[in-house]
Amino acid sequence: MGTARLAPLLGALFAATALAAPAAEGQGTPLLHTMFQDHAVLQREQPIRVYGRAKAGEEVTVALAGKRARARADADGRWSATLPAMKAGGPYTLSASAAGTTQNVSDVLVGDVWLCSGQSNMELQVWRSLDARAEIAGASSDTIRLLTVPQNGASTPQETFATPVKWTATSPDTIRDFSAACYYYARELQKTVNVPMGLVNAAWGGSRIQAWTSGDALRSTGLYNDELDVLAQYATDEVGAVGRWGDIWTRWWKARADAKPGDEPWSASYVPGKEWRTAPRELGAWERWGVADLAAFDGMVWYRTTVKLTAQQAQQEATLALGPADEVDMTWVNGTAVGSTYGAGSGREYVLPRGLLKAGENSVVVNVLDTYRDGGLSGPASVHLLRFKDGSTAPLSSPWKYRTVPGSDSPPRAPWQTAAGLSTLYNGMIAPLGRYNLRGMLWYQGESNTFEAQRYRDLLRTLRDDWRGRFGKDTPLTIVQLAGYGWPKSKPDESGWASLRESQRIVANEDAHSGLVVTIDIGDHYDIHPPNKQEVGRRLARVARHVVYGEKLPPSGPVPLSARRADDAVVVTFGDNTGDLVGQGADGPIGFELCGAQPGSCAYAEAKAWGNTVTLRAPNAHDATRVRYCWADGPVCTLFDGANLPAGPFELNLPTASSDDHAR
Repeated sequence: MGTARLAPLLGALFAATALAAPAAEGQGTPLLHTMFQDHAVLQREQPIRVYGRAKAGEEVTVALAGKRARARADADGRWSATLPAMKAGGPYTLSASAAGTTQNVSDVLVGDVWLCSGQSNMELQVWRSLDARAEIAGASSDTIRLLTVPQNGASTPQETFATPVKWTATSPDTIRDFSAACYYYARELQKTVNVPMGLVNAAWGGSRIQAWTSGDALRSTGLYNDELDVLAQYATDEVGAVGRWGDIWTRWWKARADAKPGDEPWSASYVPGKEWRTAPRELGAWERWGVADLAAFDGMVWYRTTVKLTAQQAQQEATLALGPADEVDMTWVNGTAVGSTYGAGSGREYVLPRGLLKAGENSVVVNVLDTYRDGGLSGPASVHLLRFKDGSTAPLSSPWKYRTVPGSDSPPRAPWQTAAGLSTLYNGMIAPLGRYNLRGMLWYQGESNTFEAQRYRDLLRTLRDDWRGRFGKDTPLTIVQLAGYGWPKSKPDESGWASLRESQRIVANEDAHSGLVVTIDIGDHYDIHPPNKQEVGRRLARVARHVVYGEKLPPSGPVPLSARRADDAVVVTFGDNTGDLVGQGADGPIGFELCGAQPGSCAYAEAKAWGNTVTLRAPNAHDATRVRYCWADGPVCTLFDGANLPAGPFELNLPTASSDDHAR
């Protein structure tokens, strides 16, 4: 949606958001940003940034617990003041005054504030966690305050939220739909850190890390310049940007390894061959069509239909309306790209360029990508149509034809897509927080990036540094490593999930202000959303006690320190374990592999735990160059320490034979 079309909507949304905060005496618009409202939590032991809007040039005075600060609004009306640091306490009243008007917000606490962000496992609500009924009924705390950021994607950074927000105390009514991992974390942490906790939950299921990173930070990587240029155009010229994106998508399609000359299903002149079949009239999830090849298909499917128009219809401005697509569509009319949207929750509406339609037969082509469970273009048939300026419509009543795309190639995502775009969730959900003071950040994401695990390593570093640029240079970051998902295999194999876990481990270990939460043992073979978020919360709190508060305790179970050769065996040494290492449920731990340099060279190893070491033996031990542990989407791995904390997945390189000889 272009800026011109967004302006009236944003104005209305800003007005609605303003109503969520206490109004200033004598004026209709609050002086304070909407983050500062009744029941808020402010960060202790840091200079407190307070900000908002006033008339250009006005002086604003803020006051809290007898402390004051002043600021002057700039030419755009923005102001920011800094109050002195305070110890935990409250409740207090925060006030802002300008030109004879005052805004007061009450019941403000000072404590520790946490940003909880990521995709569906961070979004997963308390009502979906273990023992939810009892957890909800027993939730009551005035010192754990909650704020949920509305889900919203935007092509440019937004100053405020898409819909009103509010801080609330924890109660059965407020906790039900709040992030389970975030809440259980604060509840556990308060057992040892007895201060008020403010929880800001900004999460979106299925989101990629690129969507949570600012455009400037992404551009610094040099990986997405073309896409970011398209996004910049999209803010003011939606139709032109979509056409430009179509060119990028086309280049990707033609560059695939199995691309064939002339295979351009979107082309207006394309003639479907015998590989195209007729889809059910009402469409819907292709897994339910009764077609064996589609019963468990995740990937891309092409859809194609035609619609006949009169000359009068073709001359009008028109919008293409489609039903929801699970989960991403790329759509063309008469060979021209007209739109792309992520998400199965709503239909698509794409404004067509003037002059695109013609009298007679017109082609409509939709490529749908699905990566999880149900996929396809939804019905009923009546929702698919062309809508004209005069109010008339032309149903897409001709049968839809379809064909599958073999392989697992993943197309580029349109940069304006919400959860799968570039900077869109940063713009719509992180930027509206302003520079609110935080004690730390909790990041629970990665399932949607497992196809690019190596790139994820740099992207995670980029997000970490990007957010610290907004919230504070050394703001701690706690990373929840992906849990196990899917069935273990009988032989070692490559795994995007395992590779991404390794990226998470490496990034956490390289930074003194970061920590890693291992969850490999509390996954679910059947469910990508394991419900035991209570244990996730306990482990998050343990990492925070070590990384954030400096407690001298192992943060997250045994961690690998080194691997070396010992005659016909390999010995892995661990640290941070409580007591001796044990292999639960067997004579020795399960899940170790010894590998050569090439993919496909790994073999399971017999393992014996002793003290803080594990000795590995396998027929390929002499030639091994790497050690892997828990290396699968949903592995079986049983190495724990005396505190019942698991060793997490890892890969270590072995010293070369020459280094071994030198060491001896």
